[in-house]
Amino acid sequence: MEYGAAEQLIDEVRRKIENFERINFEEARSLYFLPLAELGMLADLRRKQIKSSAYGGKGAEIVTYIIDRNINYTNVCTTYCKFCAFYRTLKDPDHYVLSIEQIEEKIKELEAIGGVQILLQGGHHPALGIDYYLDLLFSIRKKFPHINIHGFSPPEFLHFSKIFRLPVEEIIKRFMEAGLGSIPGGGGEILVDSVRKKIAPLKCSSEEWLGVMRTAHRLGLKSSATMMFGHVEELEDRLEHLEKIRKLQDETRGFTAFICWTFQPENTKLKATKKGPSEYLRMQALARIFLDNIENIQSSWVTQGVEVGQIALYYGANDFGSVMMEENVVSSAGTTYRTTVKEIEEAITSSGFKPKRRNNWYQLLN
Repeated sequence: MEYGAAEQLIDEVRRKIENFERINFEEARSLYFLPLAELGMLADLRRKQIKSSAYGGKGAEIVTYIIDRNINYTNVCTTYCKFCAFYRTLKDPDHYVLSIEQIEEKIKELEAIGGVQILLQGGHHPALGIDYYLDLLFSIRKKFPHINIHGFSPPEFLHFSKIFRLPVEEIIKRFMEAGLGSIPGGGGEILVDSVRKKIAPLKCSSEEWLGVMRTAHRLGLKSSATMMFGHVEELEDRLEHLEKIRKLQDETRGFTAFICWTFQPENTKLKATKKGPSEYLRMQALARIFLDNIENIQSSWVTQGVEVGQIALYYGANDFGSVMMEENVVSSAGTTYRTTVKEIEEAITSSGFKPKRRNNWYQLLN
């Protein structure tokens, strides 16, 4: 594209953003190459546009967070993703499956700090039957009815379908009856099959991932959407991923939030150069502008650190994510950040926003 034409395109995209209009694939691509600060200002404008009507007209000044705990019920997995440092096989001496009693002890610890949700995910265990999951869900719902179970990503449901020999829809229905409250967006990575075959050849396809989400949304379950980038994909792959998420959201309105983070390469089989904070901020800002139908964007301080998480609030994010009382997957890849409720609220306040606790559905709790 000639220089004059490129400038004209950028001017048109700026006009669209200012008028709260949707941008397309090529326009998003052109935005990616803007100076980072300018891209951030456009993302911040989009955040204000989307959040201005929320919370009684005060959404633009509020940054939310949740108190929850990530519980990985097993580290046994048969997909052997090249980007994962967490999984183990049944032959590894440190493989595990948590008992219901162990999981309930973790929830009691979460309760003690005012937690409202668990993020329940695991590997693709080849020998756990459906009774393990149903008994676990029933028990949690009975003993902790106020704790939302945000559990089981689309690849897990597809794995369950094979192991249990049941349709995904039937499994989701039975899990909902047992106590499942919402679904995390894990296992999305990049929703382009040529990329998925390189980094996780045994994992589900992009259409299968989207299909599970479509089914869950139709059944009344809300979910989040995610993207892990900075490995073997190209910019066009990232944009295709965002386009697929936006298209499904147009159809179902089932995604509550979008979270992206950079690949953490330590201790993994996938060799890639670790991306710095500027690449993360650039991609988050672009996602905020492009995903005009997803209300909430989470700052990924768990992979970037609290300081970058604060800066992300000026690059389109309106949510600081979770206190993350427990985290095992990212930390297995050598990235370990921890924080507290007090530190999160101080980080939000010192950035010029008002901190508010929320639940999974972004309802304010204080």
